[in-house]
Amino acid sequence: MEHTLKNRRLRQAVGLGVALLVGQVQAVELYADADTKVTGNFLAVYGMFNSPKNYDGRSGGSTWREAFIKYGLSVEQSLGTFGGVYGTANLVSSGTWGDGDASGVTTGKERTTKFDEAFAGWRSGELFPALGKDGVDLSFGRQVITLGDGFIVNDDGPNLGKGVGDGEFNRGGAYYIAARHAFDKTAVVRLGGKDGVHGSLMWIKSDNPAQAMTEMAVGTLEYSAAPGTLGLTYIHGIDVDERFASDVQRQRKGMNLYSLRGAGNAGIDNAHFAFELARQDRRDSQENAGYAEAGYTFADLPWSPDLTYRYARYSKNWDAMFAGFNRGYGTWVQGEVTGNYSGPYNTNTAVQHVAFKVKPLENVTLGALFFDYNTVSTRGQLNLDGRELDLYAEWAVNEHLIITPLLGLYKPNKDAETGGNQVGGNGTNVYSQLVVAVPF
Repeated sequence: MEHTLKNRRLRQAVGLGVALLVGQVQAVELYADADTKVTGNFLAVYGMFNSPKNYDGRSGGSTWREAFIKYGLSVEQSLGTFGGVYGTANLVSSGTWGDGDASGVTTGKERTTKFDEAFAGWRSGELFPALGKDGVDLSFGRQVITLGDGFIVNDDGPNLGKGVGDGEFNRGGAYYIAARHAFDKTAVVRLGGKDGVHGSLMWIKSDNPAQAMTEMAVGTLEYSAAPGTLGLTYIHGIDVDERFASDVQRQRKGMNLYSLRGAGNAGIDNAHFAFELARQDRRDSQENAGYAEAGYTFADLPWSPDLTYRYARYSKNWDAMFAGFNRGYGTWVQGEVTGNYSGPYNTNTAVQHVAFKVKPLENVTLGALFFDYNTVSTRGQLNLDGRELDLYAEWAVNEHLIITPLLGLYKPNKDAETGGNQVGGNGTNVYSQLVVAVPF
């Protein structure tokens, strides 16, 4: 199941379009006074997809549709000098129709309604001045956990359907638009707020068969200042469910993972930099992965063009863990065809990536993404060398309607007959999608 270990989540930014809204429920204030706030959460997402090529042995391509509705409540209650408590409960109804996706993990017959988030917590407010505002934050329950920019842990994706494991991996479909994100069981202690030195201790348990029901302990230590953030992450794998685990996922039990990461502008206006270096110490091997990224926004030019370059490399048997869509297209679903359907899926590959985007209007973003993939080792592995170009638009029609069309051009070097996995030759797959989000 290595090919399924990825997902996508989004940041809260209206101009970034529907792909960045998936997983971020919007809120409507239902009640508020000096101490209490109750909000209703609602987000509906619908997508139409077409891929003339498949990557699971089926010929003829696939056309399918996906949708989900997320709805629930959030509550915040002040306790005066003792800080405040908070909680959220959200249900998700999801489905897939048509042929199922181009990788075959959905069949088009998935329909499910389940809780996604159901968690509660306490923040300390000004109770511990030495730790800053909300210097202690305790939470537990079913919630989304993200470390850094999602390079290793972004959320508990993916959302598979009935296309694998005789339906045992079915999570309700809506594979691309990623209906569900929350880890099943968590206990989290965050100390130090968000500025200066801060850190966290976490216990996390997945109920996702595609992630082998992984259980792990996590520790982070970060320092944040104006130029950016530096962070250390440590993960210890506690257990996996052998019934669902791939050979690589079985190595999570007892694994120790270490990473060093950073992000910010390094004191240079309009610049943005990021990197992460990570190592997995496992029973079978030591695996490594990392990336370095640099970009610049030409703020004084018309349409404020932004140009970014990134190099990422993953060793032959690197476990992609819980990486997923975080701060925009390409992180960490690297290519809309390759990152979702064909692979490589953040393992056994080196990826060069160039991103360019402009804003012709305040509510419209146009972008182009280029990816070049080079397989690290082809011994016993698919050769997934190739290139992809994605062209997209993000149009926030208003605060309750966001439309995102995308065209993906993917050209693998090999096809299913010559060591790759694209069915019907290694010609260019012209993939298209249209996703609409309705947040309230």
